[in-house]
Amino acid sequence: FSVSTNNHEKLFKAFTIGETSESVVARNGLKVTPDYTIHNHPKMDILIIPGGYGAEQIEINNDVVLRWIKDQELKVDFLASVCTGAFLLAETGILDYKKATTHWMDLERLENEYPNINVIRNVKFVDEGRILTSGGISAVINMSFYIIENLFGIEGVKETAKIMEYDLP
Repeated sequence: FSVSTNNHEKLFKAFTIGETSESVVARNGLKVTPDYTIHNHPKMDILIIPGGYGAEQIEINNDVVLRWIKDQELKVDFLASVCTGAFLLAETGILDYKKATTHWMDLERLENEYPNINVIRNVKFVDEGRILTSGGISAVINMSFYIIENLFGIEGVKETAKIMEYDLP
């Protein structure tokens, strides 16, 4: 989203949010320093919940973060998850009685642990209106283009793909 443009105008103000302002250590030691915290962030139109080990093993037990996600559900236009970020949406009940997907290695676990979710296999992402879930890392590109197209039309997608040097299907 940070490179998305239409007629050379930025379409989004992308930023990161953490429970605190401390850096978060991601896979292989990559450090991400949040721009804002869950207590001081600006209004959002789109909230994307990332996945990975931290989401599915640590944050899934963090009641503060889970309550914040649930609270954002009706405040944003789109609430989306990447990969195992779907487990955080599932834990809050947001995905109950909806279709959803996640990384292919975690589909069975999502289905077993959250029987009220209609888990969809062999798709890049699932659209449930304002709630979207995607598979693994590359699947979020498809989901992101889908959101851009819904908000700004195909020209926004084409210009973003060109900047990314991404070949659209």
